[in-house]
Amino acid sequence: MSESSDNNIDFSTVADPYAQREAAKYEQPIPSRELILQLIEQRGKPIGRQQIAEAFSLESEDQLEALRRRMRAMERDGQVLFNRRQQYCLVDKQDLIAGRILSYPDGFGFLKPDDAGEDLFLSPREMNQVLHNDRALVRVSGVDRKGRREAKIVEVLERNTQQVVGHFISEHGIQFVKPDNKKITQNVLISKGESLGAKKGDMVVATLTGQPTLNRQPIGKITEVLGAHMAPGMEIDIAIRTYELPCEWPEAVLKQIKSLKKVVAEEAKAGRVDLRDVPLVTIDGEDARDFDDAVFCSKTPKGWKLLVAIADVSHYVQQGTALDLEAKNRSTSVYFPEQVIPMLPEILSNGLCSINPDEDRLCMVCEMIINEQGQVKRAKFFDAVMRSHARLTYNKVSAMLEHDDAKLKQQYKAVLPHIEQMYALYKAMRGQRELRGAMDFDTQETQIVFGENRKIEKIVPTQRNDAHKLIEEFMIAANSAAARYLNRQKMPRLLRIHEGPSEEKIKNLKTFLGEVGLHMGGGDKPTPVDYMHLTNTIKGRPDAHLIQTVLLRSMSQAVYSPEKKGHFGLALDAYTHFTSPIRRYPDLMVHRAIRHCLQGKSPESFYCGFPEIATLGEHCSSNERRADDATRDVVSWLKCEFMQDKIGETFPGVISAVTGFGLFVELADLYVEGLVHVTSLGQDFFKFDPLSHQLKGERTGVRYRLGDSVNIVVVGVNLDDKKIDFELLGQQRKITIRTAAADTTGQAVKKKDRKKPKHKKPKHKGKAEKKVHK
Repeated sequence: MSESSDNNIDFSTVADPYAQREAAKYEQPIPSRELILQLIEQRGKPIGRQQIAEAFSLESEDQLEALRRRMRAMERDGQVLFNRRQQYCLVDKQDLIAGRILSYPDGFGFLKPDDAGEDLFLSPREMNQVLHNDRALVRVSGVDRKGRREAKIVEVLERNTQQVVGHFISEHGIQFVKPDNKKITQNVLISKGESLGAKKGDMVVATLTGQPTLNRQPIGKITEVLGAHMAPGMEIDIAIRTYELPCEWPEAVLKQIKSLKKVVAEEAKAGRVDLRDVPLVTIDGEDARDFDDAVFCSKTPKGWKLLVAIADVSHYVQQGTALDLEAKNRSTSVYFPEQVIPMLPEILSNGLCSINPDEDRLCMVCEMIINEQGQVKRAKFFDAVMRSHARLTYNKVSAMLEHDDAKLKQQYKAVLPHIEQMYALYKAMRGQRELRGAMDFDTQETQIVFGENRKIEKIVPTQRNDAHKLIEEFMIAANSAAARYLNRQKMPRLLRIHEGPSEEKIKNLKTFLGEVGLHMGGGDKPTPVDYMHLTNTIKGRPDAHLIQTVLLRSMSQAVYSPEKKGHFGLALDAYTHFTSPIRRYPDLMVHRAIRHCLQGKSPESFYCGFPEIATLGEHCSSNERRADDATRDVVSWLKCEFMQDKIGETFPGVISAVTGFGLFVELADLYVEGLVHVTSLGQDFFKFDPLSHQLKGERTGVRYRLGDSVNIVVVGVNLDDKKIDFELLGQQRKITIRTAAADTTGQAVKKKDRKKPKHKKPKHKGKAEKKVHK
């Protein structure tokens, strides 16, 4: 290896360790990101793009354009900084931190670092120049009086808000849109002549023509007027636009899927293991429309053989195609009540990729050999072709296994022996789950039941039976096997990581437990087993729900990342998502990585390297949160609509959260949550204790604690803010019947003044998701 006169390595002669990967991606490959970063680090000072091109002897127009795009992508991903002298330097060398902006309604925000470090506080002034979910580079500027690291924004790397949904306001010749999304705290100024005829109070969509700066609000133009009122059915349209959820298929995708047939091509089945005679079955909810997994179990002399067959989406969605780019863009299917925005077009999600009964389907199989104690001893993966022998539901399987339903057993007698073996295996695996200390909190999920014209008829709790738990256990086993396999192969891959609680949360949790006479083992670093032992201890206690809620809130959020940090909640050293490639892009990536290994290729030649995988993990985690937020908004709006005609009525409830400004109460029979504001609690000063999760009156000594039972009166419903106001029974003031509680301006809308809008028919019928651990 030669050196230049300034003692720098001659990079034109350096072999790129990722050359094979780059050659697979580009006709005229250029140096990998890793090698470019090595060049910049070795130079020790900022370097221009032309100097980079010269260092690698890149001369053709195609190579120079590819380099320009790569450097722009590296800048966007926070790997390099492009300074004012038009030169690139390493972010670490500049003591800068890249991350995503998290905005809060009060105007302040935080930067969540890409490296999963401690969040950095951003003052309202700093937040003036960014919007929620933007990506930025910041420099630590100090520590505030609460001990939080403060930061200043150096550069905005990526703008992720292109449109805003909200109320159109016109006052004193100034036009602006007040965002419906409370995480966007800045009003959007509307240029003169760009209002599209919107009237004051209309719900509109504003497309941003100018992003915010330190001294200027965002600027936009009205591109769609949704209407004067939030009609039932419109809540999904608003959520789609508020969160910019892709819901239309690009022309390139429609063109690509036009050639797809409804049946699997014969040539596609060649070279695969033929499992069509193996009685694999699907087990899903009654309203499921896409089936991405099938299972089969047989007894062996020393235990069981379990097959988990997953729809082979990667066969149809090839890397780099329009279909792949759109699937990556969406990252996940979004499930609203009775409507779904799928990650893949219907011909794939409900057709070719869906494991429909009695139809040939391509699949990737995880075969596991499990001993009598429920331990997975061996696992292997292979491509196969299969036919589902039955479309079963959770309720049917539960009826056969738990309630000995003779009629159903006769109907499914062909597959019944294998289902009974599944149940025996599940019980053994359940024992292993308890031994390792996997979390199994008793949380209550609900389902909205609609009547005519999409009016909510009722909200009912969903019942989990052993069939749900059986499938969940099998999917966890397959996901864990996939993670271990890719780790052994040293492949770039997306893992599903769930870190243990932080030291601060553990300290607060132990303080709370001490106040209720409990102790958690494990010292400063309790294990999942310590959590499990505690949950077993509290069973039967009247405050068990309270303690379980506090335990849950001490947990961190699971994310996608290439880092080997394990899954704390499941008590697993390695975990990924492999079992739902129809609705999750990370699962599709895992399938591609497994097939890459099965074909005997090296990790270095995989088309996606570790830096790109890390960026993809952050992208998918962000889109997962976006989908959850959008769904939560829709459900909140629907619950508000459901409560409109219940103002003045009384209900029993349980305090579900305690804050400095009041109590959140969940109604026992309706599963709806509302706020009892602290100002309505009586003539006393209430002090909030976050460690004991309670409000305590200084004069009266009255305490309101998380988990306490209370009786409330519904006093207000605000559809715009998606909020419901309660007051405690016996303390309520005179109630004015209304359909909107006072908002921040003190305005309310009377019921007689609200027009009854037309209802919209849902575009799609969603499916009930399987409860597989996130």
